[in-house]
Amino acid sequence: MAKNLVIVESPAKAKTIGKFLGRNYKVIASVGHIRDLPKSTLGIDIENNYEPRYINIRGKGPVIKDLKKEGKSANKIYLATDPDREGEAIAWHLAHILEINPNEKTRVEFHEITKDAIKKGIKNPRELDYDLIDAQQARRILDRLVGYKISPLLWKKIRKGLSAGRVQSVACKLICDREDEINAFNPEEYWSIKVLLNKGKDEFEANFIGKYIGDKEEKIELKNKEQVDEIIDSINKDKFIVNEVKKGVRRRNPYAPYTTSTLQQDASKKLGFNTKKTMSVAQTLYEGADIKGEGTVGLITYMRTDSTRISNEAVSAAKSYIIDNFGKEYSNGGKDYNKKTKKDSQDAHEGIRPTSVFRNPKEIESSLTKDQYRLYKLIWDRFVGSQMSQAKYETLSVNILSEEFLFRTTGSILVFPGFLKVYTTIDEEEKDKKLPNLSEGDILKFNDIMPKQHFTQPPPRYTEPSLIKIMEELGIGRPSTYSPTIATILARNYVELDNKVFYPTELGILVNNLLEEYFSNIVNEEFTAELEDKLDEVADGDLEWRRVVDDFYLDFKDVLSKAETEIAKIEIEDEVTDEICDKCGRNMVIKSGRFGKFLACPGYPECKNTKPLLDKLDVKCPICETGEVVKKRSKKGRVFYGCSNYPDCTFVSWDEPVEEKCPNCKEYMVIKRSKKGDSIRCSNKECGYIKNKK
Repeated sequence: MAKNLVIVESPAKAKTIGKFLGRNYKVIASVGHIRDLPKSTLGIDIENNYEPRYINIRGKGPVIKDLKKEGKSANKIYLATDPDREGEAIAWHLAHILEINPNEKTRVEFHEITKDAIKKGIKNPRELDYDLIDAQQARRILDRLVGYKISPLLWKKIRKGLSAGRVQSVACKLICDREDEINAFNPEEYWSIKVLLNKGKDEFEANFIGKYIGDKEEKIELKNKEQVDEIIDSINKDKFIVNEVKKGVRRRNPYAPYTTSTLQQDASKKLGFNTKKTMSVAQTLYEGADIKGEGTVGLITYMRTDSTRISNEAVSAAKSYIIDNFGKEYSNGGKDYNKKTKKDSQDAHEGIRPTSVFRNPKEIESSLTKDQYRLYKLIWDRFVGSQMSQAKYETLSVNILSEEFLFRTTGSILVFPGFLKVYTTIDEEEKDKKLPNLSEGDILKFNDIMPKQHFTQPPPRYTEPSLIKIMEELGIGRPSTYSPTIATILARNYVELDNKVFYPTELGILVNNLLEEYFSNIVNEEFTAELEDKLDEVADGDLEWRRVVDDFYLDFKDVLSKAETEIAKIEIEDEVTDEICDKCGRNMVIKSGRFGKFLACPGYPECKNTKPLLDKLDVKCPICETGEVVKKRSKKGRVFYGCSNYPDCTFVSWDEPVEEKCPNCKEYMVIKRSKKGDSIRCSNKECGYIKNKK
């Protein structure tokens, strides 16, 4: 008997949806795109109004054959690819392959993989959205024009393997610009003065700190030691009097549900996930997990979104859950954060939330992997917190006078946690700061004075979360592009990620400078953001896609022609090392390849000897004592430590070894890193010795 055919992108999603739809439906996967522009050529007929030349992707022949076979025998075909521009484009290519009438209502959207959502989507098919398809097509063609026109120029003028792109080049520029700011930064000296006080009526009375503000009339900035010494000499240490006490209430609003970028930022800060891992784990939560007692079900809504809108049903469910589990005072009354990160965001999607608030993370933990559980809990906590009431603090601000000198101390106490009962951020966790019961006229006891020199600090280097945040704020890229953009600039060796912060490489700076000189629009943040806005206009049906491409290309081709003529061949000298080539005796040099840096003989092609580039720690191997400890990375990117004599010596450690031996058991010591700080301890867990432990 002929069945209805549902086509999705991933096999995991197909498996989950198939269980919900039953035997009258067959669900199969296209396994991503089936057609694309060719890799070997530009694939765009510029003279024919930028007409793209799509071809079937190599290796997809068996999938296409299977799709056509199933399509011919199906009663009806439903195209259920992801609910975004990319998914719409895949559906369009599927319709072309299967010869589906363009006006047929064959497109269905699932914003969450639950039984109700699947059945609702199947009951309400629509026509393909050609505005969305055109927006994706324009983006693809613009990216192809930039990449396939500038990249060969970089190969010719610098070296092979380089690339440029509308979004990646701007991301690289942001990192290079920040490094320039840091290098140009001139620290300025400033000082602070703090006094240690208490009420003086009880020797066990808690001390508190007052901070120097200025005098009675104005705030005074302390610029140097002479100024500070003069103030300290003038302070009457026997006369500190409470001059004014202000009591108040401060409220903290809950956070809106996650967007793609805020999820990536928080997962990095709280869980240590990079963007690629966050999206990979989120994909599995969206597509479905096998939950005991329920079967396979999608746990979160679609994870590529820049909207924080929440459905009325989800808001109502959260209100019920919060009232039942925390009390009525913890509910915000059922508010929806219907606001967007950016004008004209893809508001067809909700914010990222659990598909059912009643699916408490703890109750399904045994059905999930460790990473799935941690990310699901983060999403669940954020969503539930977003529907809870404000946190409430009682605040106290106390002005203290020592004759004409003004000091101030502040305190706050959390009196109602509200959403903090469920969700807090690492950088905003607050502890109560209690002060003694102070009243105007109280005479305080002086205990100590603490002057301190400070220097202004340069802006910090970008981390993955802060880079994503600035890209989102500037309107560069979209939720689906943040993770691959970062992966690309790392793979091209334009930037390095060291201790979770980005540094531009010499190559990255060179390429960025060249692009800034000749292709200023490509790396201009405002121009790139404006282009993104135009693509949004195409998606809304307000702008024709070929016009957007033409406006860009007419200027671009002239600049490209000029660059090809004017840019001279740039020679990058390889860094010479002390490592001797064991085949010809030359000093080996550091080269960069697609898998990172390595050692190579400069005598190529006569001598083709290469070696891995070892990141040595200047620590002898604690096992063989002849090799050196080297820093390595696992296939998943996790840092570990091994011996340079591998495979002859198989020493390996997740923690960084040090030269020092344990005074108790004589085993090697390691640096143990944690959020609370680093410590040096014995590698022998049974010993447990920790250096400088109090």
